[in-house]
Amino acid sequence: MRISVPAETAVHERRVALVPDGVARLVKSGHHVTVQRGAGARAFLADQLYEEAGATLAADAAATFAAGELVLKVQPPSLDEVALLARGATLASLMQPSANAAIIERLVADGVNGLALELVPRITRAQSMDVLSSQSTVAGYKAVLLGAAELGKFLPMLTTAAGTVAPSRAFVIGAGVAGLQAIATARRLGAIVSAYDVRAVAREQVQSLGATFLASAQAASDAEAAGGYAREQRADEREQTLQTVGAHLPDVDLVITTAQIPGRPAPRLITAAMVAGMRPGAVIVDLAAETGGNCELTRPGETVCAHDVTILGPVNVASSVPVHASQMLSRNLETLVKHLARDGTLHVDPADEITGAMLVTRSAPTA
Repeated sequence: MRISVPAETAVHERRVALVPDGVARLVKSGHHVTVQRGAGARAFLADQLYEEAGATLAADAAATFAAGELVLKVQPPSLDEVALLARGATLASLMQPSANAAIIERLVADGVNGLALELVPRITRAQSMDVLSSQSTVAGYKAVLLGAAELGKFLPMLTTAAGTVAPSRAFVIGAGVAGLQAIATARRLGAIVSAYDVRAVAREQVQSLGATFLASAQAASDAEAAGGYAREQRADEREQTLQTVGAHLPDVDLVITTAQIPGRPAPRLITAAMVAGMRPGAVIVDLAAETGGNCELTRPGETVCAHDVTILGPVNVASSVPVHASQMLSRNLETLVKHLARDGTLHVDPADEITGAMLVTRSAPTA
């Protein structure tokens, strides 16, 4: 199978779809891999490493796209990149279908199979292909570091000649992959950590990491939807959540919010009035900024100061840790390639439970 890896063109994107180790394994399996020159540079992966792994280096995007029957990317393609795809080719990347209607329409018109990486089903067979989980792990880790850098306090308790410094209190909203990693990271840094999630199943996971699950939170046994995600709450449940979160916020220094619902705007869990009641100097890191934010005052890509509280709305957080984020992403894509390859050839089967779930556009079958 001919696989291509173009350089990412999205602003601030530093990840690459395949790292050299991944290329080497795919080449050993009999695949031909073409990598655009400089594709790994922002993840500190030199072209020489790709050559040594067995890749063919292409001079530009046009040559890279033309060489692949399967093109692997991180970010959704631009319209210019879609134009470089051959009819009948297959593209696997993040797609954000609901936000990229023009891209999807163009892929359909050009007869391209489009596989959306964010639609990998959360089933056991597809676990090692789950890009959202791997990149959420990175984001949860980095969110705590971003918050700690803004906080005017130490996170751990310190005993010094100048006296004892009390530890800071961190509060994580949403105990999915990102939230659990945020809990673990904040604990490693010495903070006293509490967490909230609408799913009852999250209690044990939170407590296993040494954090406190809010005792007042009445997590519903049916709050978990397919794939382990939280379902959208009813009006009465939402009101209870707001009361629980709002009552806890005045007692914490650092808040990490991670609550998201696939295909829907992020739930608003922190109102402006709640922010006004927080401690002066507190920090909120809103990992849901790109889908509308969990905090009413969040602005994607910006830092907002209100009522002496700093609110960070970071976007594309995983890309800020490009080395390990790329390694994890590459592993996900290697597994996907193995799933799509049968006897060395590419098979895009709409009836397959994994491929079918990811397929947002389909090329016309040949006669």
